[in-house]
Amino acid sequence: MKVRFAGIIAVSLLVVLSFSLAGHPPTQSSVPSVDDKVRAFLGKMEHRWRYMNVPQADGEILYDIVLSHGYTRALEIGTSTGLSGIYIAWALSKTGGKLITIEIDETRHAEAVENFRAAGLGDIIDARLADAHALVGELPGPFDFVFSDADKDWYENYAKAVIPKLVPGGCLAAHNVYESRGGWGRGGASDFFGFMKSLPEFESSILPGGSGSLSVSYKKK
Repeated sequence: MKVRFAGIIAVSLLVVLSFSLAGHPPTQSSVPSVDDKVRAFLGKMEHRWRYMNVPQADGEILYDIVLSHGYTRALEIGTSTGLSGIYIAWALSKTGGKLITIEIDETRHAEAVENFRAAGLGDIIDARLADAHALVGELPGPFDFVFSDADKDWYENYAKAVIPKLVPGGCLAAHNVYESRGGWGRGGASDFFGFMKSLPEFESSILPGGSGSLSVSYKKK
């Protein structure tokens, strides 16, 4: 009886060994991580982004802001086809957060949803096909990170809608923003930055590096 039992154990070990040598079942280390999926997707898409997505250098800055502050409740106004959303959601995958992103154009929205899925971030992102002029005011919040990259002339209106929902310590970032100098500005984005700098409860600046047109406004605690 003992001999028979030992034989069964030996056969079982041989079966386990054969599966291991064949690579089945996959070990934990062989399963692609979120980092692996995102890096592979971004590498495949390099130089292929359209529709005025942010430069990848600015995407990396957004990633660093979200991750370094531990933000978990993010809103993006203006999805385009998803590059900035991927960087934001990539950071949120490490903080345990979620992203709501809004796009009004049906074609861009559909392409973004597919890009989010291909990057392995679909479960983290709630992509809405909607008019942000209306939806931003309707979203209940609260948010700790908001990124605006939609119609520049509406930036100030977006800010007024989200500021009451932005928690202390939270960040309102915006793309294509320049500071007016000597009375010369660049339209709505410049007016927006002047508006943010006028608010005593915020510390606002334009970040160096990247495109040099990314503004950040942190709500004081």
